[in-house]
Amino acid sequence: MTPTLYHCRDARSFRVLWMLEELEAEYRLELLPFPPRDRAPGYLELNPLGTIPLFLEGEARMTESAAICHYLATTRGDGRFAIAPGELGYAAYLDALSFGEATLTFPQTLVLRYAMLEDEARRVPQVADDYRQWYLARLRGLEAMLAEADHVAGGRFTAADISVGYALMLAEFLRIGDGGLPRVAAYWERLRARPAFVRAKTAQVQERAA
Repeated sequence: MTPTLYHCRDARSFRVLWMLEELEAEYRLELLPFPPRDRAPGYLELNPLGTIPLFLEGEARMTESAAICHYLATTRGDGRFAIAPGELGYAAYLDALSFGEATLTFPQTLVLRYAMLEDEARRVPQVADDYRQWYLARLRGLEAMLAEADHVAGGRFTAADISVGYALMLAEFLRIGDGGLPRVAAYWERLRARPAFVRAKTAQVQERAA
């Protein structure tokens, strides 16, 4: 069965789209306006929370982007985008999968909300700035991860790099920057140059145009 990904352009669901392209997997892309809970009310019948991503494949029904990437990496591609238990870097792989979302993306969502998405009267510049600084401070953890390797776990590209890489993509959109950290900047340049990343960016534009 061809999996279906419900996606908003450049939102967290981009992680899953990128993962699918790395795997060169078949998929069906349903592009929604952002935020879908307000602008695509019919979507609430599929996902009562109104969040994206929503990934459907047979009995699988998933809404957490990092978990979906891990699911795809462990069920497709002979495991080359995952690190297995017992393999060197397994703990670092699991940690980086969560680090990309819980540590890096979370503070950016508050910047997005209180600097851009709320009506002008409800914007809170102090909150946005505080969480911008929070994000930049936590990039020091990523800089340390990259001290002796080009990737965050196992010495090779995995779904964990997609989890972290999306946070760097979002930071670029929000104009937060990289905190002047050279290894983080070089890492992001490597990630964004990957053919699958480029294909994913193109796929979401083509889908919207169609």
